Amino acid sequence: MIASNIDSLELIEIWNDVDSAMRARFQFPLHGGVGTDSTAVVYFEVEPGEYLGTHTDSAEEVLFVLDGEGIAVVGDEDEEIGPGSLAVVPALAPHGVRATGDRTLRVVGFFSGAELEHVFDEPIQPIGLARVTTPPAEVPV
Repeated sequence: MIASNIDSLELIEIWNDVDSAMRARFQFPLHGGVGTDSTAVVYFEVEPGEYLGTHTDSAEEVLFVLDGEGIAVVGDEDEEIGPGSLAVVPALAPHGVRATGDRTLRVVGFFSGAELEHVFDEPIQPIGLARVTTPPAEVPV
């Protein structure tokens, strides 16, 4: 068994240099690098007024909102989300999430692949790349 508790994760903060409101914290507790065969899980948080930037993922993702309110944008569609909401994001569909409430938006994403590629519209900091992988690839220094 591979197990993880989201309350004990060390979250990684990301942002971009184009828009200061694009800021989120995340961690992938489960993915191929820790032994899963066909799934991955991301946990992320977005503070009120901020958003997770538009990006694509190489596998289908199901979002499950634990707390907070927001808007999930997939392609040209947007949907209000809140605690208990589920949303399906097709593989390679441009998508993002904006926190609109007064509490931290806390979301778990379940992927249909253990190794993923994520491509953001703008490079994300602190790594300065728009394309990242899970499990993480070695970043040239």
